[in-house]
Amino acid sequence: MYEFLFTLKLVFFFILRYILFAGTALAIFYLVFKKFFKRYKIQNKKADKKDFLRELFYSIQTNLVFAGTALLVEFGPLGEYSKIYANIHEFPLWYLPVSVVLALLIHDTYFYWMHRTIHIEPLYRTLHKTHHLSTNPSPLASFAFHAGESVLESFIIIIVIFLIPIHITMIFVFTSLSLLINVYGHLGFEIMPKWFRKTPLFQIVNTSVHHNMHHQYFKGNYGLYFRFWDRLMGTENVDYVSNYENVIASRDKYFNTDE
Repeated sequence: MYEFLFTLKLVFFFILRYILFAGTALAIFYLVFKKFFKRYKIQNKKADKKDFLRELFYSIQTNLVFAGTALLVEFGPLGEYSKIYANIHEFPLWYLPVSVVLALLIHDTYFYWMHRTIHIEPLYRTLHKTHHLSTNPSPLASFAFHAGESVLESFIIIIVIFLIPIHITMIFVFTSLSLLINVYGHLGFEIMPKWFRKTPLFQIVNTSVHHNMHHQYFKGNYGLYFRFWDRLMGTENVDYVSNYENVIASRDKYFNTDE
């Protein structure tokens, strides 16, 4: 009975978190404040309701796969041999945020190489094409994967818990932060302030324009959180920086006109 109730709670949590993050972004940018945020739009192409429904369907399916992986860790042998710890004092408190940063770095590396691999035929046609049906992605597309790709995506939790010690609460922080960044990457709007372009962070982290270009052109910009691997491997779209600057300049032109 415990296992059954835990499963229900876990599935409910995964789906509720996705709807809260992606649904809130959709409501703000596509419904409630759509007139204001139209100046932030990356592509002029309008979102289609059929796309929303497709993205929602596949994202819920992905959340079920993610919940299944979590259950495998909880009730299977994986959890017993992993480096998950429950006593918060088992490691120094400063290690808690460090473990999240390490998890993000590990995830970015895994995602880059997995992502590049599934762009190779016939893997692309079999697994990844479903995600690329969203050529003009919305927040709902953040988890819109084929079931097979969802399984590959879910492996990151297993990899992280076997590579680094991580407190159980930091797994929640890591996965929630991952979803939040994913929603931003698929937002369809660039919300970074103008001054961000001149900061060192621009050279390190991805933006919504960065991932949007991947959906628009189907290749390049394979990274998830950071630009490291794309720049190192020469897979970043050569027009990324100029495209980003054009989007920001076009957005600022609206504000200057309003003033």
